[in-house]
Amino acid sequence: MNRKWWHNAVVYQIYPRSFNDSNGDGIGDIPGIIEKLDYIAGLGVNVIWLSPIYKSPMDDNGYDISDYMDIAPEFGTMADVEDLIEKAADRGIKIVMDLVVNHTSDEHPWFIESKSSKDNPKRDWYIWKDPKPDGSVPNNWGSHFTRSAWEFDEKTGQYYLHLYSKKQPDLNWANPEVRKAVFDMMHFWLKKGIGGFRMDVINMIGKSSDYPDGALLDEGVAGFDQWANNSLTHQYLREMNAEVLSKYDILTVGETPYVTPFEGRLYSHPGRHELGMIFQFEHMGVDKENELGIRKPIDLAELKRIMGRWQDGLNGRGWNSNYWSNHDQPRAVSRFGDDGAFREESAKMLGTTLHMMFGTPYIYQGEELGLTNTYYETIDDYNDLFDHYKYDLMTTDFGISNEKAMATIRYFSRDNARVPMRWSSEENGGFTTGTPWLKINPNYKEINAEKELANKDSVFYHYRKLVALRRDSEYSDVIAYGRHALVLPDDKAVYAYTRMLDGKELLVVSNFTGEEQKRSLEGKAVKVVLSNYDDSSTMLQDLTLRPYESVVYEI
Repeated sequence: MNRKWWHNAVVYQIYPRSFNDSNGDGIGDIPGIIEKLDYIAGLGVNVIWLSPIYKSPMDDNGYDISDYMDIAPEFGTMADVEDLIEKAADRGIKIVMDLVVNHTSDEHPWFIESKSSKDNPKRDWYIWKDPKPDGSVPNNWGSHFTRSAWEFDEKTGQYYLHLYSKKQPDLNWANPEVRKAVFDMMHFWLKKGIGGFRMDVINMIGKSSDYPDGALLDEGVAGFDQWANNSLTHQYLREMNAEVLSKYDILTVGETPYVTPFEGRLYSHPGRHELGMIFQFEHMGVDKENELGIRKPIDLAELKRIMGRWQDGLNGRGWNSNYWSNHDQPRAVSRFGDDGAFREESAKMLGTTLHMMFGTPYIYQGEELGLTNTYYETIDDYNDLFDHYKYDLMTTDFGISNEKAMATIRYFSRDNARVPMRWSSEENGGFTTGTPWLKINPNYKEINAEKELANKDSVFYHYRKLVALRRDSEYSDVIAYGRHALVLPDDKAVYAYTRMLDGKELLVVSNFTGEEQKRSLEGKAVKVVLSNYDDSSTMLQDLTLRPYESVVYEI
């Protein structure tokens, strides 16, 4: 595989609304990010991925864009963004923008024109369909945020498609004018010096041209078999690559729900000239009973099988994005670790387990501090429109009690990740001098960046070691390109695997429990490369792992 600069990169994701507020309005902003660039550089990462900062009515916190080439005023100005790109570059950091082009806001000028009349030149920039003869929706496709993916427009007598909120109408990628407008916008940003794009639900841009009913109704969202991973999507991405991506040395990552490792190769194999890497979601379902997200215990053996399939399936034939959390997922330490007595140990363990894998690792803001979930009391405390839709679905359609519905919301809510950063023990965690847009986690006085930076044994410094190992160490190549093999694949308490390249071998062993675990492993440990305990044993044949202990050995 041809080497790329992003093969050894580590990406730090920022949710701008919740990162750092520079002007006291309770909302994080671009100048606030600039204020914290030295903090991010101190972690050692070389890429920042920004969740959307474009002009938006904020129905879905910026994933509903009304102008791709303007900045939401609550975040700052275009001059601020240009300043951020320049100051980040001074620190060796590239800025990756969020590209949201499956849909726009219904307040985008394109859609306002499209909706104005059937004969408007932009009518075909979106997906409009006549009702069925009985007046009902064109097909059975569902939306992620509403029961139907179709919204009726009284003025023109047709329905428009929205796979998300009704304020997020889907663009019609079958129209070459739409594709050209998107490609022109991408050039606009790349010429400003950004380092690439993270592409929101990019595998949904190709829809079956006959718009049939979805048939696979026992999983996913109704119709996903017709609008996810369609062959047209690959055609459009190849065109995007030819017209835009191939002309720059950039990182590209596609968010691709409902993919298998084979489909992951289709998107990310370098010979197919589509994307650099993808986000997949298979491991995000290990603690969910069903699509409603009812919680179930994590089966570590199943998690390892899933992660192993992706490690082995894409090695040499594509590229993984490795993550435990992001703006759409709860806090990793609360989900996969222990956010109580062993918070620091388990946060370090999760970091080690992930960062030694094949693929580019992503750190979501605050993950490097071991930030925990924020368990609000009532549904009214939550901002996320998906939480409100899911709560209504559970309590109204499925008769689930308020208590059980709220238990699900509290554990899985996207707002767990969106609660503002905790920078210090000051009021509101030092995030803002005003009233934060979302209530701060009450534990900010105990868990914050200031305390982490003052403690040389903190989660932050452990993450810094992980970043350094991947980016600039004698183990960089084996971490980036080495072959992966699971060890003890059926073990329900210990996650162990090897990485091998050119005669060099690493063994990663992680205890995923709060109890001591004893195991006998093959091989001889040359040395401990990294551990979250000071005195980890090298006796692999008689190994005792303390609670959430995680060790990287050179074998």
